[in-house]
Amino acid sequence: MASARGAVSADLDEGLRRQLALLGERSIAGWKVGLTSGQSRDAMGPGFRPFGYVLRERVHRSGAVLSLGDFGRVGVENELCFRIGATLRGEVGRSDVVAAVDAVMPAFEINEPRLGADASQADRLADNLSQWGVVVGEAQRLDWRNFDFSALEVALAKDGAVVETVAAQGHIDDHFESIAALARQLHRFDRALEAGSLVITGAFARQAVAAAARWEGDFGPVVGKVRVEFA
Repeated sequence: MASARGAVSADLDEGLRRQLALLGERSIAGWKVGLTSGQSRDAMGPGFRPFGYVLRERVHRSGAVLSLGDFGRVGVENELCFRIGATLRGEVGRSDVVAAVDAVMPAFEINEPRLGADASQADRLADNLSQWGVVVGEAQRLDWRNFDFSALEVALAKDGAVVETVAAQGHIDDHFESIAALARQLHRFDRALEAGSLVITGAFARQAVAAAARWEGDFGPVVGKVRVEFA
């Protein structure tokens, strides 16, 4: 169905085209790379890494309070969010991304499952992979060539109690390879990964939010923590 270089079937291709059509002229802050971690990896075919967009109006700072009444269903995923410092376009490779990344932030992706279990893969792509928004912590500038992201162990806490801890090793794709795949996929649709874009690269832990609670993602002392509250 798909190759590691991002080739897609006609149905998946159409799903991405529909997503961009629904985006229209709305302002975006950046993108997500989908299907990069855990059981969701390769869910739509080996090596297929679809994109979703992040609306500018739905980028929140750590400590944000979101209303449960604004959602039907909602979930949190603690993810890394990279800020791109130089535009990436075309047949981008990992080394291009390493040179272009400006900062990394601890983050939450806020997901809003809007489709039923019987929705097609193309429909899920058109629905922006359930993306609703992001919550981001403090930006960090690291030695990208030497910092070992695979050594991270990321904890997710609810109301102060850790509910899930996930080690990066073996769980999530290389973040720079994921961003390169995103840039190549966007190029297929005559788009670039523009300077200033935020990119989330895949879930460590994920939990459904069923009631009011405070959530914290802890990425360790170097990357830091991010917090969000649902009320």
